[in-house]
Amino acid sequence: MTPNYQWKWDDLCNWIDVTVDYTTGQVTEFDTGYVYPTNWSSFEDNPDIDTRPFRLEDEDKVNSPSHYGQGSIECIEYIEDFLTREEFIGYLRGNIAKYLHRWRYKNGLEDLKKAQWYQNKLIEVVDDDDL
Repeated sequence: MTPNYQWKWDDLCNWIDVTVDYTTGQVTEFDTGYVYPTNWSSFEDNPDIDTRPFRLEDEDKVNSPSHYGQGSIECIEYIEDFLTREEFIGYLRGNIAKYLHRWRYKNGLEDLKKAQWYQNKLIEVVDDDDL
């Protein structure tokens, strides 16, 4: 049996793959086989739960966007190797500023997560001796 729906609590949670029996409304978690004690309409009617038809794979546009992983190394690794340390720090700071500036007008929460990702990378690069 294959999953036909997904659900999650909020944008910070991963989608959970489930199989919904259309005749009974029974919801079974695909990976674990857990049978939920409520039927599917309870999921769809709950304003705190997002539901959608099953999708095979969700691209992680923040941590591993598919268009940056076509070679043998990640694009960010190539850029870090290509630039001097100070240039790379400037690159990270520029991306932080870009995503913090545009989040309201373009991709919302996704851009805030990207800014956070670049900030975390900057923290990795800069150690206490640099302060």
